[in-house]
Amino acid sequence: MNDTTTYRLADHAAAEPLINRWVAWPHVFSPVPYSLHMANYQRQTLASYLQNPAIHAKSCRNPKLLGGPFVDVPVDRANEVRALLDELEQNHQAESALAQAVIAFQHTLVEEAQGQGINAYYEKIPEPLGGYVELLYDYFARPHLRCLESLLYASPYYQKGLQALQLFSQTSDDERAYYMSTPRLPQADRIDWTLPFEDQRIDALFQLDSVPAPLGEIRELLGLSRADDARLLPLLTDEPAGLAEPWRGEGVRLRYFGHACVLLEYHGVAILTDPFIPVLPRAGGIERYSFRDLPARIDFVLISHAHHDHFVFESLLRLRHRIGCLVVPRSSGMFYGDTSLKLMAQHIGFREVREIDALEEIPFPGGAIVGAPFFGEHSDLPHAKSGYIVRHGQERILFAADSNCLDPRVYRHVCGLLGPIGTVFLGMEFIGAPLSWVYGPLLPMQPQHSHNLSRRSNGSDAKAALALLDAVGAERVYVYAIGREPWLKYFMALTPQDGDPYIQESDQLLDAARASGFKDARRPYGRLELHLGGA
Repeated sequence: MNDTTTYRLADHAAAEPLINRWVAWPHVFSPVPYSLHMANYQRQTLASYLQNPAIHAKSCRNPKLLGGPFVDVPVDRANEVRALLDELEQNHQAESALAQAVIAFQHTLVEEAQGQGINAYYEKIPEPLGGYVELLYDYFARPHLRCLESLLYASPYYQKGLQALQLFSQTSDDERAYYMSTPRLPQADRIDWTLPFEDQRIDALFQLDSVPAPLGEIRELLGLSRADDARLLPLLTDEPAGLAEPWRGEGVRLRYFGHACVLLEYHGVAILTDPFIPVLPRAGGIERYSFRDLPARIDFVLISHAHHDHFVFESLLRLRHRIGCLVVPRSSGMFYGDTSLKLMAQHIGFREVREIDALEEIPFPGGAIVGAPFFGEHSDLPHAKSGYIVRHGQERILFAADSNCLDPRVYRHVCGLLGPIGTVFLGMEFIGAPLSWVYGPLLPMQPQHSHNLSRRSNGSDAKAALALLDAVGAERVYVYAIGREPWLKYFMALTPQDGDPYIQESDQLLDAARASGFKDARRPYGRLELHLGGA
């Protein structure tokens, strides 16, 4: 085989970002949440598996237990899970000490700091936290431990050497194990490429989506030899590549890529929301847009919040070389779980990152991106989050992924300033997960059962959604971000079924919208193309 033959990445080639063999997502990236998640979830889940690997294997085959803390690793590989757990316990003692210090010292503050001057407690800060926290009261004299996140990224607690990409050929949409509970062990047909996410060599790899390179050059980039060709060549193709041409037609073209991901193109400007881009598996599947359906240049990517299905490392890293500006909501930084998406983006290699607050504008030729208030979804905890209104000419489009319309007056105020919003993309994951599902490893104490069930990560139900649409004067609505596409299964732990309550609830909304004379009311699935404001 000639090393000068040129290849590009095949449409079925996937690249899963890993941190110490676990799928990368926001709670396992910033140093304090990573330490807490490692100590309170990863380690405990692996220990549970080792007590009875067969039970875990059986549970992973039960659709009703999808998303539970069950490790989907064959019983005959239990020794590798043992090695990973040993590595966590032996080589991550500093992170374990940090996690223990955060929780223990918070308890100390709550028990002892009753409103008196807090300065004396700086001398009591445990050594793992020394120089990395500020001590504060809220207005009700309740103490808080505020982490200095930027310093923590410069500390030994942030280990770039744990980051890697696992490259593989994806056969089907549902082959990946659940992201949170199953580490990605080495596999003979996969390539593990260890390098920091910020490394610009990642851009060189993903430029192969559209620009072919000689096989020898690809081997050199990945640090492989000819002996690795059996793993490398299935990821490549010598077929010609092509990216979508930028939209130059009249008005706005919208393309729905699945979940909360929408590409908006207007007057040569491309804006992408919450990118979660699927590959095209070898076995096929439902129709979809993929990486090849995106333009070579994406001017703005809008991130709504830091949940795993919205700040998606896999898609962001693959698109990084195409993205002009990454727009993220501003973090308050008050709680250690309210991580800075700006810092996170910068530490995965984004150079142009802009934070946005409600009603702040980012202009582009012929329009602007405007931050919108975002209530709900985070189990009543503070987190960086934003909806987005895109203005183009006289048209306004609201992207409200996962938002819960808890107070319609907020949207009336927004429209009083900006005018009516004719088109709304609205999330309706109205049940949502209980508080402890995502946030349990970060909490200093587990919530009461009733609190756990009532504080959910949920969006609008039909009643709240109709109130939002009425408040903004909408005439088109598209229900999205409910996690139904099959390539989301390993992230969302959802398997659509007949009688699905999410479908029933959104049907109520769509029926009501149509009955009231909406120009369009749909629930996109897989892919959809829309045109607004053209001839």
